[in-house]
Amino acid sequence: MIKKSIISICVITLFITTVSFIQNAGRTIPSIDVKTMDGKIFNTSKISNDGKPMIISFWATWCKPCKKELDAIAEDYADWQKETGVKLIAISIDDARSSPKVATDVKSKGWEYDVYIDENQDFKRAMNVNNVPHTFVVNGKGEIVWQHNAYAEGDEAHLLEIVRKVAKGEKVD
Repeated sequence: MIKKSIISICVITLFITTVSFIQNAGRTIPSIDVKTMDGKIFNTSKISNDGKPMIISFWATWCKPCKKELDAIAEDYADWQKETGVKLIAISIDDARSSPKVATDVKSKGWEYDVYIDENQDFKRAMNVNNVPHTFVVNGKGEIVWQHNAYAEGDEAHLLEIVRKVAKGEKVD
């Protein structure tokens, strides 16, 4: 009975992940207002990278796996940029009470990413993000071509492989 329950849960999870991927495949970045770290309004439709791939990573100051993922990418980010031209955009989902911690975290970690704050979580909802970390890869045309939810040590190597494929114009599975 327990085995059947576990299998059922796995099948349902796979189905939901697949449906979510299909819903997002080929979608473009929605137009939502978020804040810059200095409090200015920025519209997400302006996110671009001159035809090169982008990574959009949803995170929060209270999320340890989020910080681990962004730290792991930061170690080799300059090399990733040289090789693929990729740009990482980190979207904090911290609300108005915790958003002041975003700049402190970014500065203390030395992250050299574009960082925006989605205090009302409008962008999070528009991108169908249920929990963080949630990472998207966007091709040079601005289309969402891949996404991943959660983080385990070493996931950044797979992410780099996806970015390499996108940079070469290859299809992502």
